[in-house]
Amino acid sequence: MQSAILWMPFAASALVFALRARGRNVAAWLMTCTALACLALTLSLYPAIVDGEVLRTSAAWVPSLGLDFSLRVDGFSWLFMLLVCGIGTLVGVYARYYMAPDDPLSRLFALLLAFMGAMLGIVMSGNVIQLVFFWELTSLLSFLLIGYWHNGASARDAARTALVVTSAGGFCLLAGVMMLGHIVGSYELDAILAAGAQVRAHPLYVPALVLVLLGAFTKSAQFPFHFWLPQAMSAPTPVSAYLHSATMVKAGVFLLVRFWPVLAGTDEWFWIVGGAGLATLVLGAYQAMFQHDLKAVLAYSTISHLGLITMLAGMGSTLGVVAAIFHIVNHATFKASLFMAAGAVDHEAGTRDLRELGGLRRFMPITATLALVAGAAMAGVPLLNGFLSKEMFFAQTLVTQRGPLPGLVPVLAVAASAFGVVYSLRFVRGVFFGPVPANLPRQPHEPRRWMRVPIGLLALACLLVGILPGRVIGPSLSAAAQSVLGMQTPEFSLSVWHGWNTPLQMSFVAFAFGLVLYGAMRSWFDRCRHAPLIGAVSARRIFERGLVLFGAELPARLERRLFPGRRLQVQLLLIVLAALVAGSLAASTAPFDNPAPRLDAIDPAFALLWMLGSACAIGAAAQAKFHRLAALILTGGAGLVSCVSFVWLSAPDLAATQLLVEVVTTILILLGLRWLPKRIQGLSPDPPLARLKRWRDAVIALVVGGGVAALAYAVMTHPADSISRFFLERSYTEGGGRNVVNVILVDFRGFDTMGEITVLAIVALTVFVLLRRFRPAAESISTLRLQRRNSLVDPAGSDLLTDQSGAGYLMIPGLIVQLMFPVILLFGIHLFLRGHDLPGGGFAAGITVSVALILMYMARGARWVEARLRVRPVRWIAIGLLLAAGTGLGALAFDQPFLTSHFQYAELPLLGRIPLATAVLFDLGVFCLVVGATTLMLIALAHQSLRRPRNTIVVGADGTLQVEDNG
Repeated sequence: MQSAILWMPFAASALVFALRARGRNVAAWLMTCTALACLALTLSLYPAIVDGEVLRTSAAWVPSLGLDFSLRVDGFSWLFMLLVCGIGTLVGVYARYYMAPDDPLSRLFALLLAFMGAMLGIVMSGNVIQLVFFWELTSLLSFLLIGYWHNGASARDAARTALVVTSAGGFCLLAGVMMLGHIVGSYELDAILAAGAQVRAHPLYVPALVLVLLGAFTKSAQFPFHFWLPQAMSAPTPVSAYLHSATMVKAGVFLLVRFWPVLAGTDEWFWIVGGAGLATLVLGAYQAMFQHDLKAVLAYSTISHLGLITMLAGMGSTLGVVAAIFHIVNHATFKASLFMAAGAVDHEAGTRDLRELGGLRRFMPITATLALVAGAAMAGVPLLNGFLSKEMFFAQTLVTQRGPLPGLVPVLAVAASAFGVVYSLRFVRGVFFGPVPANLPRQPHEPRRWMRVPIGLLALACLLVGILPGRVIGPSLSAAAQSVLGMQTPEFSLSVWHGWNTPLQMSFVAFAFGLVLYGAMRSWFDRCRHAPLIGAVSARRIFERGLVLFGAELPARLERRLFPGRRLQVQLLLIVLAALVAGSLAASTAPFDNPAPRLDAIDPAFALLWMLGSACAIGAAAQAKFHRLAALILTGGAGLVSCVSFVWLSAPDLAATQLLVEVVTTILILLGLRWLPKRIQGLSPDPPLARLKRWRDAVIALVVGGGVAALAYAVMTHPADSISRFFLERSYTEGGGRNVVNVILVDFRGFDTMGEITVLAIVALTVFVLLRRFRPAAESISTLRLQRRNSLVDPAGSDLLTDQSGAGYLMIPGLIVQLMFPVILLFGIHLFLRGHDLPGGGFAAGITVSVALILMYMARGARWVEARLRVRPVRWIAIGLLLAAGTGLGALAFDQPFLTSHFQYAELPLLGRIPLATAVLFDLGVFCLVVGATTLMLIALAHQSLRRPRNTIVVGADGTLQVEDNG
């Protein structure tokens, strides 16, 4: 059941994306129903959670490294699951009616569902490496959600800032949990939680603590990393209500509470966590008072409340942990309700500026009532949930008397609470009370009923928890506290009335001070452009300047110093030299006991073949200066010699792959030749320095090439037993295939192949993004010679290629290519189907199909091909990744390690008894991805043949590449 809760949102996200053309209602229903189903499954775990059980599910992931995919649900994680699924359900309903009809709702709901799955992955992970994976996934998805309206510069900047800050913290978290795993000897969460004393006594405790806290502070917007959260308000309001009040920003405080038994109890924990929490609490509340945008008020108040939770966790008290868990739930309910109310006001009145709003209770009485309840809960008014956790917070500040000024913490806590009263009053009174402005952008009215229902349910939760806390939240809170603190769980009371005690007196002082402060400074708040004293010091500005200085200017200076020229030869030279040094160091310690080569054992025909290949390589280097097309042909000849060498050495798989890659590479270079400047005839002889550099490069090439040849000879003649015996013996019995090379790629080393095709997809998309706006300089493009329709043409209908020297042009009859196209496709399918038992496979087949497609582009032109074949390379990439990942996840469903292959024989009509292996599905994913990635890069390159420089290549709604005129 736990696995279903985790994977349902991801499956629904893929389904929403696949059905994106079906309309907004389908996407909204899928989002809401999926979240509701996850909520129902989560609630079904309640009896076991209340009984104190810890529900565990695990499957082998990488057994050789001791890593399992494990899920662990206890009281604390269950409470977070309840928040993630419950508020996710309400956000799905709200977003359906909040977003405009022309907004791409399918993309929004697909990202929200994927984010829900990532958050569930964080709170349910039983392995800390797995936790970090989902942690970084939330950062990536929040980047996409914050930048949802990517046409706006503010949304793009906010998304970039959030990604840089939170992903950098994620890297620190990864290093921290790896240190914890090293100390404990296991990455399982149960083992780490049980080894608190061992961790705190270890010399690596402080570095591990700092790294883990950096991850938590950046995610939960703690000082000094708080600046990214107000920027994130550029996101749509449903995103803000879900990510920035209830889920993502709570991940950091979740981590603090989760690792409290391991890392807390030391001076370092108290001063770092408690100090950061106190600073964030006060600064966030102070700045919230002076904001004019409704969402900015809520953003800074969220920062303040997150600081309160962090401070509670940092005090080192078990009651502080209970109060932190309680306030996590309370803050999520009233803040999500207020974000939705702010969105309703913006939706109906057309503005979020407090200086332009007022008196809306006359037009929106229901929304005003609900916002009043949630705002009172945020201010800490009695009989609401925020009051109870604030009382517990005040009580903890009184018992924590550490530091040079013991009485300072309660005073600052009261001041921050008073500031909270002020910004809550500004929010409620400034929007719903007072005179109605005459210049509202829209005539306000109540939002649609289904926009009010989520706000009302959350406001009702604030009331129920505030009036009946023991019945509504008591058992769940006890189970959550017990799961974190274990035997240290203290006695606590959730009664509404504890007598006229000091925390209650502090509450009244804070409330009274807040009312007086608001009355005295109400008009001044509206006039202030930023918070006095600290408003001019912007952490965001400091971050952006630091990013420019250290992320752009400093590397640029270093690059100009190390690589003063614009030529790539210097960089290539350094790369080759670095490889030479690394290879020499490795070879110096290797035991070379190979027999000396015997010249009389060399086959004369093989020697002649390599002499031919060497002549082609030398000729290509010599002709590169004079005739680029001739140099390209000679380079292909050297590659063909390598291909024949693989055949000679009984490696048909490598030979086929080499031949196909040579074809694609030749086409790639052929397309790129036309961007290079013309060769000037009658060049003067090279100066002496240039000739010296050429001889230097030749010597380095000979040394490196000789080293690689010596390494290859050493490997092939090494007398020790090779690992190849292992694969030869198990290829058929365990992998179900006789082609050992292909079985290694899709079965034994399938995880490596999965990483490689993922990198290939990223490279293809990166190349496409770089080329989509590339505009070759006018002087770098030769005059194109117009030919007839059956010659080589560009997407605009003119010729695609002309030799840059002006010596001639290449012609390929389009009719011949069109007739060859189905033959090449059939050959590619043949290579794929035979790949598990005979030379071939998904990679070779994908390259073959890509060659067929690019030849059609070259022969017939992009418009002709795309009008008939509808090539969708991006969709091919997505299908390939999903097939490969789905094959691996299918093994997990049968309690097998990820990407474990299974095969059996099946009796099929006409074909008889044939072997069927699940690795073929993985190979099919490789095939689809190679087709998509290769075609995307080559077609994007070919599309640049358009002669109008204003054109930009974009991915159309159907996944095809299209030409957009930027006019």
